[in-house]
Amino acid sequence: MPPVSIKDIAQVAQVSHSTVSRALSDSPLVNVETKARIQHLARDMGYSPDARARSLVKGQTQTIGVVVTTITDSFAAEVVQSIENTAHDHGYTVILCSSNSEPEREIRAVDMLRSKRVDGVIVVSSRVGALYQEHLERIGAPIVLINNHSKHSRRYTYSLEIDNRHGGRLATDHLIRLGHRRIAYVSRPADYRSDQERMAGYRQTLDEAGIAFDPALVVAGTGRAGGGERALPVLVELEQAPTAVFCYNDMMAIGLLRAAREAGLSIPQDLAVVGFDDILLASYVRPPLTTIAQPKTEMGQQAMHMALALMTKDPDDERLSNVVLQGQLIVRGSSQVKSDL
Repeated sequence: MPPVSIKDIAQVAQVSHSTVSRALSDSPLVNVETKARIQHLARDMGYSPDARARSLVKGQTQTIGVVVTTITDSFAAEVVQSIENTAHDHGYTVILCSSNSEPEREIRAVDMLRSKRVDGVIVVSSRVGALYQEHLERIGAPIVLINNHSKHSRRYTYSLEIDNRHGGRLATDHLIRLGHRRIAYVSRPADYRSDQERMAGYRQTLDEAGIAFDPALVVAGTGRAGGGERALPVLVELEQAPTAVFCYNDMMAIGLLRAAREAGLSIPQDLAVVGFDDILLASYVRPPLTTIAQPKTEMGQQAMHMALALMTKDPDDERLSNVVLQGQLIVRGSSQVKSDL
């Protein structure tokens, strides 16, 4: 059975094709009662607009491409959910692809979005934004980078990111105020700018408190739970073991908590732990994880609104600018005993 067309609706409604078209696009040129009758009739008849034809007329596909490193990343998942909700509210659909930190796969992801003729691209904490920006720009669509600030200012590329140095300062200051002086940092691979800035905040806060920086207290992690698990024995075997640990992200902090329990350590009495992100799991682990919360919902909403503005406005519009948001310290049981909260 062929799909219902505007011509079919016009015939049943006994109006012109143009009237049906205007009514379905909610045009003010059509009488309110007539518009409601046509829209109701279209629903009853099972009418579905031809997205391909509409994209040819408008020059847009009403789609947004979203690139993440991996769909298993809890932080990225919450941001993407916010992007998708905001996109849906504005009549857009989302095409999601993961790069998995593999150069060839990252390039294929970009090429796929280009073939789909997406109207905009949002890159969430993926190497694609930093390493393949010129390739991204060949898509010919506006680009918004989340937590992947562009080193080069470009006409159609804007960024939205957390203030990583501020977050590192918040976490370290919290531990210092609790009386800790041997504070370790579990990092991510060194080529991540966010890691460099969080560690810079950590070191700056130590220095301001008169605490000497000890390179032995910095352990390289992976960004995943396993990295935190492997970091714990390295730290506890030091001649002067730390009494507190600040982890690059929540997943490594959660892995470190698990390893600490298995090693018979009491958290936070023997070892205080602070993460970064405030993913959903952070409040469910035992003890609940103290962390630096990123405003994930706000980040997704703002990124989508920025993309919409880029698609509909002059990119020189002064209201379009790079955005830096600040995180919030969320104190839970992994850093303070219950009676102190």
